[in-house]
Amino acid sequence: MDCVTEKSALTTRSQTPLAGRHIVVTRPAGQATHLAEALVELGAHPVLFPVLAIADVTDTAPLLDVAIRLEQYDWAVFVSPNAVDKALAVVLEYRQWPASVRVATVGHSSEEALARHGIRNVVAPQERFDSEALMELPPLQEMAGKRVIIFRGDGGRDLFGDTMKARGAQVDYVTCYLRSKPALDPAPLLKLWGDGRLDALTITSSEGLRNLYEMVGKLGQSWLKKTPTFVPHARIAQQARALGLTQVILTGPADAGLLAGLIEHLSSP
Repeated sequence: MDCVTEKSALTTRSQTPLAGRHIVVTRPAGQATHLAEALVELGAHPVLFPVLAIADVTDTAPLLDVAIRLEQYDWAVFVSPNAVDKALAVVLEYRQWPASVRVATVGHSSEEALARHGIRNVVAPQERFDSEALMELPPLQEMAGKRVIIFRGDGGRDLFGDTMKARGAQVDYVTCYLRSKPALDPAPLLKLWGDGRLDALTITSSEGLRNLYEMVGKLGQSWLKKTPTFVPHARIAQQARALGLTQVILTGPADAGLLAGLIEHLSSP
């Protein structure tokens, strides 16, 4: 190989560090586009396999009731982009968001979703994106006498709400979307595993990981336990190890963290 050709090949590899890698993206349908497109740009083959299904609530009456009474609250907390989009689709159809109600959320994706609905000046953590990080922020320390409404999916964690109650707040919850395990055929994943061409998985929720473990069956579980699995939160990593996964890589938060971790561990030499 001459110098020019060798330099061109090195440049190509540096621009596509995940060239040829088959990487599973498990975000819900409709929410995997950004990560999948970024993987394509890095040379990878994203394999879309959603492990959570997100659906509208069948009864919007509780959401409408909250919309009517929004001024009674000091704080509104949205736990995810799904909570933002599903709740505000109902609330903003009924009324404008009142300026007196401060808004908090757990991460950049949710902040962006709120901005799309015209809600800015949001309180949110900037480094770690979880309830624990949100609870540490100064505006949420003195909560005695405050009223808080939490928009979330069915069966969400109570940690944030319980902490606000312990600080003296009155906390209400409203379910604005439903989560379930998709009825997907795992055959595409099993085929890639069987051919030795499934290089990594990305998992972004503990519930999604548990769903995936059930969805792939006994054979898939034996391969899953040996496959590099990239997760952006320590809680998901803990769940993965509890299920017997042996190659769990904890990355930085959000898609950027996942991509950086994938590049660091899977780049071709």
